[in-house]
Amino acid sequence: MFERLEDIKKRSEFITNELTKPEVISDIAKTTKLSKEQSDLSEILQCYNEYLKAKEDYKEAKELVNDPELGEFAKAEEEKQLEKQKELEKQLEILLLPKDPNDEKNIIIEIRGAAGGDEANIFAGDLYDMYIKYAEKEGFKVENLNSTPSASGGFSEISFMVKGKGAYSKLKYESGAHRVQRVPSTESQGRVHTSTATVLVMPEIDDVDFKLDMNDVRVDITRASGNGGQGVNTTDSAVRLTHIPTGIIVYSQTERSQIKNKEIAMKILQSRVYDLKMREQEKEIGAERRSKIGTGDRSEKIRTYNYPQNRVTDHRIGFTINSLDRVMNGKLDEIIEALITEDQKRKLAGE
Repeated sequence: MFERLEDIKKRSEFITNELTKPEVISDIAKTTKLSKEQSDLSEILQCYNEYLKAKEDYKEAKELVNDPELGEFAKAEEEKQLEKQKELEKQLEILLLPKDPNDEKNIIIEIRGAAGGDEANIFAGDLYDMYIKYAEKEGFKVENLNSTPSASGGFSEISFMVKGKGAYSKLKYESGAHRVQRVPSTESQGRVHTSTATVLVMPEIDDVDFKLDMNDVRVDITRASGNGGQGVNTTDSAVRLTHIPTGIIVYSQTERSQIKNKEIAMKILQSRVYDLKMREQEKEIGAERRSKIGTGDRSEKIRTYNYPQNRVTDHRIGFTINSLDRVMNGKLDEIIEALITEDQKRKLAGE
């Protein structure tokens, strides 16, 4: 580990030197690439420098342990710096774990009402509200892409983008089937019903990461549908894209402009196809997929929201908290931190 840290330190010094050269400064692409790499290394180096200082302070304290006047103080300092070294070593192990290349990206989230009819759509709307509140709390920006509202409330489907550094690293574990247990507002007998909504979280993909072959995409222009009223789009501006090799279909009708709807649909389709290809690669690798928390598939049941008992349970890691009301208000931190910690634990164990 320490050989690798020394290599990282040398690499950082090399980049610093490169960024002072006129021929590099004049090359915007190269400067941007090197600056990003330098930024990525900074957290590791800061932790490593703290470790080296703790190691030096430990050595100095150890030399003074037998001093008649400073011995007692030196002994306490020696123990303190030794403990600090151990903690920093643990941090360095985590920082040196392979990074998910998508962690810093913006994300696209798709939520669909699944089993349970109207109640499933209402719950899809509740999940949407939960993620919006979480995003606001984290300082992320939200941009709605496309939605199909349900007559009874909520959405049969909604897609939106969450923009902000680290958005994917925080919310990538949310993909899967979310189950709710509660008494629907339409239930006259007070019986608890179980419904589900599915969530798919995908990194925003640009042409540098993955470029769609437009020969594989069929574009259909249709008239937008709606529930009536002045907001209904009466022009042929809705866009349906079909990715022929995979059968993935994306439909966008939110905007009045056909061009804008096509842009939105393309953004979603590109991320959907990329996400599918990444999952297929991970299945081929096998071991990498097994080490991850969940499969990331829509069909996998990942979490239950039990309203009568104010309880949320994440089934992948056996984590339960009795504060559903806070969770639905966007306080997802405890669940997300538990998932991140378990993910790091599995990677460190080499599972």
